[in-house]
Amino acid sequence: MRTLFLIICFLTFFSCKKENNQNTSKNSTSSDNSVSSQTKVDSVKNESSPVEEIKKEYGKFQGLLITKKLDSVKFEYDCNGERSGKVAFYSDKEGLKIIQHSYAEYCHFSSVENYYVKNNKPFFIFKEDVSWNFDGGTPEKPITKDDITEQRIYLQNNKAIKCLEKNYSIRSGNSHNPNPQKIANKEVNCSEEELKTYQLLMKNKEKRGKIQCL
Repeated sequence: MRTLFLIICFLTFFSCKKENNQNTSKNSTSSDNSVSSQTKVDSVKNESSPVEEIKKEYGKFQGLLITKKLDSVKFEYDCNGERSGKVAFYSDKEGLKIIQHSYAEYCHFSSVENYYVKNNKPFFIFKEDVSWNFDGGTPEKPITKDDITEQRIYLQNNKAIKCLEKNYSIRSGNSHNPNPQKIANKEVNCSEEELKTYQLLMKNKEKRGKIQCL
């Protein structure tokens, strides 16, 4: 009887130990899976989107422009009085960084286009169009209204991947004009027009002084 009791105790101990080992293995596997899943989540979080990377590069280039660390060459053009403009190419020892193109059409429209370039490819375009007209007042003190459209175009491999736009108006003599910084951008369909202009500007990169039409 004593022998039978010892055998039962031995078998019970062995069964419990085996079960504990299995549970430990399961817990270890579960922990490994959890760590692996968290690693994947952290990896996704650490990966910046193309748009965020473009914003960082834009900030760097804009800083170089503001602190006047870029060399520039320029030319002007006048296309029969219908459109006149200026083009400036900003570069450093690494190559072309920014193209700034400003122009006016007749008397009531002007535009400024800034092309940010890395490795000979544009990665961001900022464009501001302004059209104006008289909006009341008197002949002595006329009131004018500027209708402004801002466009932000994010590019990757010479293709637009995201395009934003904001619209607002500024009236002369108005103390309650909107703050452009507080106006939200809205996503819009992208156009190829700005890329065509970029190619046209690049074709005239070696021009200097004053020319006629682009």
